[in-house]
Amino acid sequence: MSLPVVIVGGLHADARRSTVARLLADVPGSVALHHDLATAAAGTVVRTIRDADGMLSAGEAPLVNDCACCALREDLVPELLRLADDPTTRLAVVELWDSVEPKAMAEVVVAGGLTVTGVITAVDPALLLPYLGNGDDLAERGLAAAATDQRTVADTFARQLEYAPVLAVVDSPEADDEDRELLAQLHPTARRVPVRGGHLADPAGASAHAGAPEPHSPLTAAAFAGFDVEAAAAAQHPACALLPAEADAHGVATFVWHRRRPFHPERLYAALEDLTCAAARSRGRFWLADKPDVLLHWDAAGGALCVESAGPWLASLPDAAWEMLPPVRRAAAAMDWHPEHGDCCQHLVFTSPGLDRDGLHELLESCLLTDAEYAAGRDAWKRLPPAFDTLLEV
Repeated sequence: MSLPVVIVGGLHADARRSTVARLLADVPGSVALHHDLATAAAGTVVRTIRDADGMLSAGEAPLVNDCACCALREDLVPELLRLADDPTTRLAVVELWDSVEPKAMAEVVVAGGLTVTGVITAVDPALLLPYLGNGDDLAERGLAAAATDQRTVADTFARQLEYAPVLAVVDSPEADDEDRELLAQLHPTARRVPVRGGHLADPAGASAHAGAPEPHSPLTAAAFAGFDVEAAAAAQHPACALLPAEADAHGVATFVWHRRRPFHPERLYAALEDLTCAAARSRGRFWLADKPDVLLHWDAAGGALCVESAGPWLASLPDAAWEMLPPVRRAAAAMDWHPEHGDCCQHLVFTSPGLDRDGLHELLESCLLTDAEYAAGRDAWKRLPPAFDTLLEV
C-alpha cells in the first residue's frame, strides 16, 4: 500500500507549525519531514524527521548547483521512499520551508511514484494583508531558496495560498471580519479548516488517542482526501483558472472585469502602476491589440506586476491543434467562446479592502481600443507601438 503524503506549506511559519503539530497528534503513526533551507549559506540543507513525541532523526543534504531548493528536490523522494518502507509509518507530513511553493513539491513527489493525498497551506488571517502587500524580495528577508531566486514575499504567498485546496486557518486574536472576508474572497473554493492554538478546533471536544485517526478532525480528513496534481496545475493556468467571482462584504470587494475588445498597448502600459496598486491582489488573462494571438497572464501582488505569455489563444490555432491540448483547456475555451473572437478576451479580477470599483472600471475601459481603432482591424492593430516588448522580453 502506498504511503499517503500530505504537504503543508506557507510563509506563516507559526501557523504552519501548529498545523503540522495537530496532524501528528491526530494521526497515529504519522511523521513530519522538514528541510530547513535557512542553513543554505553554510552549504547544506538540514533535514529533520519527527513524530508527535519529538525528533526521530536529523541529517544534512548538500546543496545542488548552489541551490537549496534543488537539494530539497533531490533529497525529498528518497527520504519519503525510506519512510514508506517502514510499516509503522501511516502518514508522511512534508512540512515545507517558508518560501517553498507547494506546486513544485507536489509534482516532485508524484513524479517519484508516491501518492499525495492532500496539500494544505497554513494561514494566519491577521497576516494576510501585510504579506500580500509586502513587495520585498525574498532574498532581503533571508527567505530565498537559491542565489538566483527573484521572487517577492507577496507573489510567493499568493501562489502558496491559491494553489492549495485546503487552508488551515489558525485562530488569531488580531484577525477581524475584514481579514477573514479577504481570505474567503481570495480563494473562495478552498476548504477552510480552523486550527486553534496548535490544536484543531473540534466541536465534539474529542482528543487524539492511539488507534484510528481522530474521527471528528476536519484536518485529518483533509490530509487523506486525495489530490490531483494535474487538475491543481490547470486551476492555476491563466487560460482556465477558476478566478474569484464578484463579491462585497465587510469592507472587502472583488471586482471582475470581462471585455471582448483588446487593449491599446501604450495606454495600458501607461496605466500599469495605477492598476497594479489598486488592489491587494489581481490576476487573470488579457488581450493586447499588437499581439492579438497571444494569451497574456496578469499576476499582481505587493505593488508588483508580472506579465508573461501563456501561449496562443485557441482561436488562433488550426482545428487540428485542438486535439493536442488538455481537455480542461478546450472546455474552458468552449465555455467562453465568442462568435467573432473565439476565446480572446479580457478577464481580470481585483480583490482588496477599500477597492475603488468605479475608478478601476473607468481606468480599464480607457485602455481599450476606441471604436475607430477597433474598426481598423487586426492588421492595423499589429502596427501599434509594442509597449510591452520589454516586459515580455521579446
